[in-house]
Amino acid sequence: MRSIRLTLSVLVVCTALTACGGGDGVGAPDPTGAPSPVTGPPTASPSASPDPGDASTAPPPPTRPKRPGGGPTLPPPAGDTTLTGTVTSGVEPGCLLLDGYLLLGGPRDVLASGARVTVSGRAQPDTVTTCQEGIPFMVESARRS
Repeated sequence: MRSIRLTLSVLVVCTALTACGGGDGVGAPDPTGAPSPVTGPPTASPSASPDPGDASTAPPPPTRPKRPGGGPTLPPPAGDTTLTGTVTSGVEPGCLLLDGYLLLGGPRDVLASGARVTVSGRAQPDTVTTCQEGIPFMVESARRS
């Protein structure tokens, strides 16, 4: 008897979730609360130009996202690299960025938010961090400039 109640409860919950999660939008209420009319799929007229938002005609997405303030536009350089610029704070505490690179290691008395610095090191894009932004860059040396 207990298994029948459990089964019935699961079915009721699944049915409710299915009813709430219907993602096709057909018959869904509009913002005023009135149900929308149920119609067939949209049809394009023969003379209509392609929709710029249509995924089939849109250009492919970039292979690497760009950061809002610019940053590196080329893949991270291989080997030792020198970067110069002003250090900025990341969105997570303790995260420091320089020209789109996430600074890892290095002297924290030199690498402070707002400081103009020159750092040498190596980009390590496969390094996992908690900062969630920038290309990880292992700092080998840093000085104020």
